[in-house]
Amino acid sequence: MKKLGIIVLALLMQHISAQTNRFVYQVTMKPDAENKTDIKTENAYLDISPEKSVFYSENRIKRDSVMQKAFQGGGGRGSISRDQMESLRSNINYSVEKDKTNQKIFFKDRIGRDIYSYEEDRPINWIISSETRKIGEYKVQKAETDFGGRKWTAWFTTDLPYQDGPYKFGGLPGLIVKVEDDKGDYSFDLMKNYKIAELPNMNQFGNTIKVKRTDFVKQQQKFIADPMSFMNQSGGQGGFSTTMRMGGGRGQGGGNQNPADMKKRMEDRVKGEAKKNSNPIELQ
Repeated sequence: MKKLGIIVLALLMQHISAQTNRFVYQVTMKPDAENKTDIKTENAYLDISPEKSVFYSENRIKRDSVMQKAFQGGGGRGSISRDQMESLRSNINYSVEKDKTNQKIFFKDRIGRDIYSYEEDRPINWIISSETRKIGEYKVQKAETDFGGRKWTAWFTTDLPYQDGPYKFGGLPGLIVKVEDDKGDYSFDLMKNYKIAELPNMNQFGNTIKVKRTDFVKQQQKFIADPMSFMNQSGGQGGFSTTMRMGGGRGQGGGNQNPADMKKRMEDRVKGEAKKNSNPIELQ
């Protein structure tokens, strides 16, 4: 009987360790370099399973759910109201996946109609300080690093059994509770955590193209300079629907509009979006 109890306890512990934990971070951003008073705040999830973790926008999973229901209902994208999609817009259009087994970090973001994915090739080298303090219920310790053209300060806790953090940050002997850059442009603050059944299956519209990080940066710069070259590659309607997803075509209607006028409006919107996001989280 005692042996049976030990087996049951072992199975229970195995089940608990196999569960996925969701950490909710409040992300504060100043994405417009020319208007630092325009502060954006939204939540993002860091979902951690035994094999990997994924960091992405809370609004993304909500938006995917709305779109999936619309398509399943047969209405397509046209059945989704403009107000509904506006309320789910996000400044966090990327996702970051950390492969724990192979110690690799993968970054994904949309350029035009496709998802571009690259493996992060720069290690994050932390300088850990002896300085400690309390943030909420956690005792945290200070660490600093230079990454992506910014100087970052992180506060991590060993109260939780994870060596992870928001965005690409991790590799400290504990979970990052807070990390911010020295200019105050970006900050990630842990708000709460809870268990979920499993990692969500996120929808991906368009192809996934694997590139090197340097090539991703070049493609991103090319898209900002000449967005229509990407739309033309996508082929007419595909390009237009992509821009709708980015926030540049909702509520405009389809029908009998002049294609040249539609393309001009799309180009203006994409360039406008780029201007509003002229202060990215990585400056180099």
